[in-house]
Amino acid sequence: MQETMTMARPAAGDLRRTLHRVFGFSAFRSYQEEIIGAILERRDAFAVMPTGGGKSLCYQLPAQLMDGTCLVISPLISLMKDQVDAAKAIGLKADFLNCTLSARERNEVMRRLKEGALRLLYVSPERFAMPDFLADLQSGPLSFIAIDEAHCISEWGHDFRPDYLKLCNIVQRFPHTPRAAFTATATLKVQADIIRKLQLRDPHTVRASFNRPNLYYQVIKKTSVEHQILRFIRSRKRQQGIVYRTRRSDVEDTAATLKQYGVRALPYHAGMEDEMRTRHQELFDRGEADVVVATIAFGMGIDKPNIRYVLHGDLPKNIEGYYQETGRAGRDGEPAHCLLFFGHSDTSTIRYFIGRMTDPRVREHASQCLQAMVQYGSSQRCRRRQLLAYFGETYSERRCGMCDACRSWHMRRITPMKSKLTTTEHR
Repeated sequence: MQETMTMARPAAGDLRRTLHRVFGFSAFRSYQEEIIGAILERRDAFAVMPTGGGKSLCYQLPAQLMDGTCLVISPLISLMKDQVDAAKAIGLKADFLNCTLSARERNEVMRRLKEGALRLLYVSPERFAMPDFLADLQSGPLSFIAIDEAHCISEWGHDFRPDYLKLCNIVQRFPHTPRAAFTATATLKVQADIIRKLQLRDPHTVRASFNRPNLYYQVIKKTSVEHQILRFIRSRKRQQGIVYRTRRSDVEDTAATLKQYGVRALPYHAGMEDEMRTRHQELFDRGEADVVVATIAFGMGIDKPNIRYVLHGDLPKNIEGYYQETGRAGRDGEPAHCLLFFGHSDTSTIRYFIGRMTDPRVREHASQCLQAMVQYGSSQRCRRRQLLAYFGETYSERRCGMCDACRSWHMRRITPMKSKLTTTEHR
């Protein structure tokens, strides 16, 4: 592999000028500048940043300034084209390689790669594992390798994917190429597992706060869930939101119920044709549909800023998945509502599938994750404190004021005071 040498780290003023000239931003968000600086110094990096925290800029900007091509490994095949189109729109030399391209299109991308005409190349982990593709990467310099959704490499992560384990070969294939791993959800245990498997060398590590202060968290007892979902959505006309259901049949039924009552709702799940799924996501992105009812096949990495609510009609299997899915709400910083309909019958279904797991370590881990999720749903403690504590973060305030548990506590305190005042006035 031909090694690349980069320029010395630009001065802070030069980085900000590039930020404004290329990306149109006047200032960096938290942690972005230091991560970019570490990559420009050819250091390995590991960053846990919340959904909407600006992870993509952390590899797109240094890719502009370094010699060679930044290889971005991501499982988000359905979103790669959108990401590349957005990059091209601001003048970045970017492309992607995945199974949606024809042989002619793939050959054209590889030609541009070999000629050094790409600054960014997005590929899936399956593509990275192909021997022919790895051989082609040897023909030109890589500036660095960015691994997005890095929690997928950890068997203790909520979305573990066996294909990601092949990324462990990065060190042997490209021993001197810097590596940067990014994720929005990782406990300290998952973080350590990612760093170990990718063999990150003394990485510059960032662990941003998991607190999303604009999100309101609420849990309601699950009774007639489709009608509960309908009542919530009809009270928020023309606001856009996501409804998560576990089973494909429930996705279809809930979407049908909403449409029956005049809600512009669309289903989305892995059992649908690719073309229809893409069409439904495009309609939602353009604001021509108000609600997507989906399994977790939808939304991973979605970059839509104005989602005003995320509803869970069924209990998620773990806190990590729940946090990532609720994190798709309110990415514009405006208030958004995260509502979970909690019924103990959901736990029986999840326990049934856990019991079928053959690996006792994995089975025990899944049981612990479910227990944490049940505790979150059934507890009357501040939900924000519970979420942050799960990720090893301490919330400094006793009450957040932005969850149903804290609002209920506040109402219990002020109601007796109001009664006493009324009695006094009557006298």
